[in-house]
Amino acid sequence: MSQQIIEINCPGCGARVSTGQTECEWCHSPIIISTFNSVYNMTPLQVNKYASSYRKSLSENPDNRDLNNSIAMCYLKLKMYDKALQSFEKAMEDNFDNSETFFYAAICLLGGKKAFLSQRPTIDKILEYINAAIMIEPRGIYFYFLAYIKYDYFSRKSFKTSPTYQEALATANEAGYSPYDVEQLYAILGVDRPSCL
Repeated sequence: MSQQIIEINCPGCGARVSTGQTECEWCHSPIIISTFNSVYNMTPLQVNKYASSYRKSLSENPDNRDLNNSIAMCYLKLKMYDKALQSFEKAMEDNFDNSETFFYAAICLLGGKKAFLSQRPTIDKILEYINAAIMIEPRGIYFYFLAYIKYDYFSRKSFKTSPTYQEALATANEAGYSPYDVEQLYAILGVDRPSCL
């Protein structure tokens, strides 16, 4: 199912643009936030400006997955995990080709806390989302996040699990990821990196 391209105001400068454009021809800001990298270095003021613009556009197009995904990335940057999760889940409906939507939804479920502190149903949902992301696109950072969950929840509580965190970490290393990916992951998670990872 192809996504409907709509006209919106540029979140950066307010000019009329379409969701089919990558960046605004006037201010060169991204129009749709498709990856967290787009908002990672934005100030909270910039992110709020984007979120406000997406909220206005969503009032007229509530089912637009690009807008839902974009506002979810803004909420995630602002550490508004519950709102981000709602928007990611809305973006997931009838959309099974964006692995990052599933990956970041899994992160939102932790709510800025260690996996160790989560309830088992939450961990099961996280695993469901991570596995969906991996099936769409087997990126190293997805396996790395899986290794973190397997370590912090399963290994620290002495629960048996397959794959183990060591096996998931080995798969992550084979698939490849950058130190920047890991740094960004822990910044989003809001937790310290375990020494074994």
